[in-house]
Amino acid sequence: MSRVELKDLRKNFGGLEVIKGVDLTVEPGEFCVFVGPSGCGKSTLLRMISGLEEQSSGTIEIGGRDVTRSEPSERGIAMVFQNYALYPHLSVRENIGFGLSLARTPKDEMRRKVETVAETLQLTDYLERKPKALSGGQRQRVAIGRAIVRDPEVFLFDEPLSNLDAALRSQMRIELTELHERLRATMIYVTHDQVEAMTMADKIVVLNGGRIEQVGTPMELYERPATPFVAGFIGSPRMNLFEGDLAREMGCEVYGIRPEHLEVSETEGRWTGRVRHVERLGADTILHLEVEALGPLLARVDGSRTFNPGQTVHATPNTDKEFRY
Repeated sequence: MSRVELKDLRKNFGGLEVIKGVDLTVEPGEFCVFVGPSGCGKSTLLRMISGLEEQSSGTIEIGGRDVTRSEPSERGIAMVFQNYALYPHLSVRENIGFGLSLARTPKDEMRRKVETVAETLQLTDYLERKPKALSGGQRQRVAIGRAIVRDPEVFLFDEPLSNLDAALRSQMRIELTELHERLRATMIYVTHDQVEAMTMADKIVVLNGGRIEQVGTPMELYERPATPFVAGFIGSPRMNLFEGDLAREMGCEVYGIRPEHLEVSETEGRWTGRVRHVERLGADTILHLEVEALGPLLARVDGSRTFNPGQTVHATPNTDKEFRY
């Protein structure tokens, strides 16, 4: 386990500054997730930590060592990419042990390490198969195994689940979380999916436009978002945010209320609106409302309740759960 420290890290592409002075500490053993919309700088930041992208200024320390000018192979990191990058002509055993073979690791030691990693990732029965004979989730586990077998100080993951279908992504989220609990390694994980961030992270770093908007635990970001951007990004479905007359009425520039913090009634309430669309998700139902003088409003209600497009309803916010910016 190693600490990762970024100090005033910046990156320019020509005259465009894409990373704008990032200061961050990832503690030993943390599962830290970088999250944000496309173009926010999260993958660039990860590549700078790995040494695949050169920083314009600032410093990077891993395990107390200044690795700012070090080659990727000298940083004690292992990276897992969105693309599995497996060798199709090699078996699972050979793919996992490829880095060890390059390092001329003794055969007995290499076999022991590969088989230990395969057992950890439930790949023992597939060691002699080629990648084409594996499912997408199994291929991703092979890529992760190739990283684990090197015993790195820090694991870096760049959107590793984005090529998987929804069911496999859900399964792999659990497997990666359990893997972290077993290894207790420092892991930095990049995703644009805030559900992945909320369900996997010890610490979330929300990035926007090359800057850190907020750092905190998943529930800190959900319950106490520091900015309207974080408030709108963390949570599914996203928070309702309003400017203009309603915000001024509340004494702020931006007023926010989450869909799950609205009480919807067919008889009375603070705001009256029309149901535009109903998303039935089973246990929950998401109502898309059009409220006079407010505009679109999302509300989450119990899935057992029945609403229909065109219906008039009334919504009342929980005043203990309102946000003012």
